Amino acid sequence: MRHLVIAAVVLAASTGTTWAQDVAAGETLFKQCGTCHKIGPGATKFVGPELNGLDGRKAGSTDYSYSDSMRNSGITWNEESFKEYIKAPKQKVPDTKMTYPGIADDKKIANLWAYLKQFKADGSKQ
Repeated sequence: MRHLVIAAVVLAASTGTTWAQDVAAGETLFKQCGTCHKIGPGATKFVGPELNGLDGRKAGSTDYSYSDSMRNSGITWNEESFKEYIKAPKQKVPDTKMTYPGIADDKKIANLWAYLKQFKADGSKQ
C-alpha cells in the first residue's frame, strides 16, 4: 500500500497536477504583498499597483508608474503568467520596479492566486 501512495504522489508531480487552492491561506500570504499592493473595494496604487481585476489584465495597464520593461512585457495576467512571474520577478521582467525576491513554493503561489483572482476590477469579489 505504501508503494502505491508513493507512486501516486510521483505520478501527480510528474504530470503537473495542481493541488487544491486555499483562498484563506492566500489571504494570509497576501499580507506580505500588502506592504506594497492594495486590493479590494477602494484599493488604489500604493508603492505598487492595486491588484483588483488582475486575472485577464494586461501588465502595466493600470494607473501606476510602471517600468518600461513591465509595460512592454506582453504579459496578460492569468494563473500561468502569475506563477512564472512571482517565482522570480526580476528574471521574468528585467528592470521591473518590484523588489520582492519571489515565492518558490507552488502551493503558496496557487493559494495566493486563488485569493487574488476573486477580486473584480471594481474591488468586489466574484
